[in-house]
Amino acid sequence: MGTNENLSDKEILVLGYAKTGKSVAEFLVKQQANVTINDRGDLSQDPSVTLLLEDGVQIVDGGHPLELLDKHFDMIIKNPGIPYSIPFLQKAIEKNIPIYTDVELASRFSKASIIGITGSNGKTTTTSLLRELLTEREKGNAYLAGNIGIPTLDVINQATEDDDIVMELSSFQLAGTEQFHAEIAVITNIYEAHLDYHHTREEYAKAKLKILANQTQDDQIVYRYDNAELHHWVKEFKGQLIPFSIEIIDEFVRSHGAYVEGEWIYFKEEQIIPLSDIQIPGSHNVENVLAAVAVAKIKGVSNQEISNTVREYKGMRHRIQPVANVSGRSFYNDSKATNITATITALNSFKQPIRFIGGGLDRGNEFDELIPYLKNVSGAYLYGETKEKMAKAFKTAGVNTIELFDDLIEATSKAYREARQGEVVLLSPSCASWDQYQNFEIRGDVYIDTIEKLLLEEPYMDE
Repeated sequence: MGTNENLSDKEILVLGYAKTGKSVAEFLVKQQANVTINDRGDLSQDPSVTLLLEDGVQIVDGGHPLELLDKHFDMIIKNPGIPYSIPFLQKAIEKNIPIYTDVELASRFSKASIIGITGSNGKTTTTSLLRELLTEREKGNAYLAGNIGIPTLDVINQATEDDDIVMELSSFQLAGTEQFHAEIAVITNIYEAHLDYHHTREEYAKAKLKILANQTQDDQIVYRYDNAELHHWVKEFKGQLIPFSIEIIDEFVRSHGAYVEGEWIYFKEEQIIPLSDIQIPGSHNVENVLAAVAVAKIKGVSNQEISNTVREYKGMRHRIQPVANVSGRSFYNDSKATNITATITALNSFKQPIRFIGGGLDRGNEFDELIPYLKNVSGAYLYGETKEKMAKAFKTAGVNTIELFDDLIEATSKAYREARQGEVVLLSPSCASWDQYQNFEIRGDVYIDTIEKLLLEEPYMDE
């Protein structure tokens, strides 16, 4: 729980506005800090900025001028997505100005316990399900926050000492922490991702593992035991180890964690729920459920409550989300798959032939890692900046139908028209959305809207 340090009259720069920056600025104003907002965009038409100006906040927009750093700042709270490599932050580092993200502030001021969830994949589903599980307790509320789309500083004033904040944490957010403390830390997995931001796999993993840095012996680390590298890393920290596993079931897992045996999920040798309770597809989601169940048991949720919640849980929007099942064709929205590993997970979730839709922002990587997982792909409909690169991988994999399009709507429309009975039409872009869409949510909504429109205008006429 936080220390509630005094920020009164501190000079604080909020770097990057948007949803997170707005919440940070509003929080700091309440703490009576002297706030300056800097954003590269034009903020003059934003009505929320007008209100902040009335509170004495200074605005510097239209770029990141280096001379702004000539003013003494006690700290910078930056938008997680802004890389440290930009000249402005490099100069701030040279001047030894502390640079944090909003989750650092939230941890320092929160009265509630923080349950932090991070990982290359699975963290959103785990976070969402866990919050649902914790609402079943008799005492205390559970609040969602963090990378799931709810700024952490918007919820900490609501949450009391009896509550938990279930916080999804990206590597971008964790990189900007120093004193952040999660009483329970969940690491779903760590693969290679976001190298355009972190530059090396080592730096990426280092950022993820900061979720454990300030834990004590009274805290818990819930982690994927089947990932040998992760199992090695977590031993270096102080928290109690709570593994979850579907592959390696040894005595340590049986006595300390959550695992699958036969058709059941167990926790510390106690039979909890049958696998048949899980309604979301894919073995990766079994792992997500294991992680959530482990935390739920630590927090005292009953087996019956766990069973009821898991049976009702249908997954997260934009994460292998069922859209429609019509005339023997199933449509899934996996717009949150912004990296190759997430797309591999989606491809492995289906045994049926797949009409695959993918593409997006070109981050400089190739897509050869997808090749071993494309055996079930009956057609590829690729769009955006990466379409040619992706096409090379699909051609190497022997996919016969490979078509290139300028945008998602065109690609989706063609996949819809060529889909056959017994097939899955899957949007799993494997890329960030920013070449054409502001975020993956908008991209997923465009896909859903296109499918729904096509079902009305061009219904299947199979006999």
